[in-house]
Amino acid sequence: MHITRQGSLRSPTAATRFGKWHIALGLGAMFLAGAKAPAAPRPDPFGAWRNPDRSVVVKLQPCSDKLCGVIVWASPSAQAEARRAEARPLIGLELLRDYHRVSATAWRGTVYVPDMGRSFSSKLVQRDANTLEISGCVIAGLLCRHQQWQRA
Repeated sequence: MHITRQGSLRSPTAATRFGKWHIALGLGAMFLAGAKAPAAPRPDPFGAWRNPDRSVVVKLQPCSDKLCGVIVWASPSAQAEARRAEARPLIGLELLRDYHRVSATAWRGTVYVPDMGRSFSSKLVQRDANTLEISGCVIAGLLCRHQQWQRA
């Protein structure tokens, strides 16, 4: 019961009670809408990745405080091509070396190109949980190449 402006006693109506609940629910919704959602976990690059030709699988793993990648599988044609180029055997070869994190989803390091027998500066960018872009440049960044690898 409450007193109206005119001084008469009146019991709260259903509309008044509903109005209070409506306001409380509205305030609660505004509070929840203003709350920040937890940050999405950053992608984890560790694990097996396949190149676009599906000729090699590289396992990315931590190496001390850096990231490295070792070839764990190579197709017969990739192995034959490496032999023709007089490259080292592919299986067990460290293809990606000394990558250090430069942002939440990117690393810089050195990529070894077996059929050329040379190493180049390189950048890895994880586009999503299953896509990794690898780029490398030569001649002071004038000639660049990139590939998108998929989780194996």
